[in-house]
Amino acid sequence: MTSLDDLWGPQARRLGEQLTDAGTWSERLALTDEFLAGRAAAAPAMSPEVAVAWDTIVARRGRVRVTDLARSCGWSRKRLWSRFGAQIGLTPKRATMLVRFDHAARALCAGQSVGDVALACGYADQSHLHRDALALAGFTPGALAEVATSAG
Repeated sequence: MTSLDDLWGPQARRLGEQLTDAGTWSERLALTDEFLAGRAAAAPAMSPEVAVAWDTIVARRGRVRVTDLARSCGWSRKRLWSRFGAQIGLTPKRATMLVRFDHAARALCAGQSVGDVALACGYADQSHLHRDALALAGFTPGALAEVATSAG
């Protein structure tokens, strides 16, 4: 596992100290928002093609082929893979997988059946959703829904 110190260095340590000193959750959340907004403002600009690819992935809930994304921005699959990875920090394939699973996990937590969620979210079958749930959340789809129910 990678620590925040490994990613953000001294800034992460400072934030950790500030969060420890903060007296309320509202203060902690405000500090975190300020920290992340500052990092975002200092980040290099994203190319329009990568921004459109990301927006498409989100709008289609991860149900888009990387080849189609590349074609829509006039790039080769390899070029999209390289630029997207450099600017987003994930490959386009991984991004589609995570966005799709996010929608599936939310549906499971809302009480929808595993079969309905697998079908609605574009999984080939329930076992495909099961494999993603284990890999990404460490729970089976049913256990993920139970954890959410008991936490809420």
